[in-house]
Amino acid sequence: MKLSSRTKAVAQSLFAITIGLLIGSLLMIIFRFNPFNAYYALFVGAFGSLSDVLETLAFAVPLMLTGLTFAVGVRAGLFNIGAEGQMYLGALAAVVVGGNLDLPFGLGVVCATLAGAFVSLLWSLTPAILKVTRGVHEVISTIMFNWIAFWLTTYLIVYHFGDPTSAERSIRVLPSARYLVLFEGSTLTTVIFVAVAYCVFVYFILWGTKAGYELRVEGANPDAGRYAGIRDWKTVLLAFMLGGIASGVAGASQIIGRPPVWSFYATLGNVAGLGFDGLGVALIGRNHPIGVIVASIFFGALIQGSRYMQYNAGVYFELVRAITGIIIIALSVPEAITIFRKWARK
Repeated sequence: MKLSSRTKAVAQSLFAITIGLLIGSLLMIIFRFNPFNAYYALFVGAFGSLSDVLETLAFAVPLMLTGLTFAVGVRAGLFNIGAEGQMYLGALAAVVVGGNLDLPFGLGVVCATLAGAFVSLLWSLTPAILKVTRGVHEVISTIMFNWIAFWLTTYLIVYHFGDPTSAERSIRVLPSARYLVLFEGSTLTTVIFVAVAYCVFVYFILWGTKAGYELRVEGANPDAGRYAGIRDWKTVLLAFMLGGIASGVAGASQIIGRPPVWSFYATLGNVAGLGFDGLGVALIGRNHPIGVIVASIFFGALIQGSRYMQYNAGVYFELVRAITGIIIIALSVPEAITIFRKWARK
């Protein structure tokens, strides 16, 4: 009996996570740690109490959005790794609007979020236009734009939007531009509903509209797309626009939707790396918007639980990072192989 593609994907993921856990166990045994105690601490740290679950979800919020950026690109046959830079600009825009415009509460949150999404969208359009007009490969352009965004954002925070009383961060966003904290003592805010809603919206676009169908056809078989009269430049622009909005909201979510700082570190430390982590989330989620939501929660659980793995089980910090990295790589391999096989046939 043939397995459905969904069942096969679940089976592959379960097999991959088993391999990752076994390799991680082997590493811990080599360094004389008890794998059972370590993994138990990992699980309890992520899901052991309500506060732990809330922190897991808080870590998942930006990852489901940056993962969506990469996932939409792959669906269109693109390798868009520009989420990192787009996040920086989205976070910066949220700081500028949320920290300077004293608007009524609901309006302040909306304006700061839309500012992050809009600026990130504009930033993402340049690599898209370079792709469709000059044939510049998106990997090259997005890597370059990530670094431009990094240094531009750092400069603006340090010299123009820095906190006069605290040199290590930007100005704080005003209370009217902050998402509400869901439970006292946690860092999870109502921005999680925005993130989930956008993932569902993108799912509807990809599987419920003509533009989304054309995007998926172009990504799966460009020759068939051209034969059917699909204009590839439209799918490229759509993929970058959807991804740019997602990354901008992800950046904003770390400023106006993640207490207690409510500002942007001058080192960009509260945003840096989340765009690249999104690649792993997308691969684990099989580049599907709903799968990305699930994968981001799993990724958030690893981040939250790994801290307990270090403190409660005594596993070295460096070894904890190595083990979580192995698990992520193991889960990413099946989808990565599928992607490279598709590109090899082009």
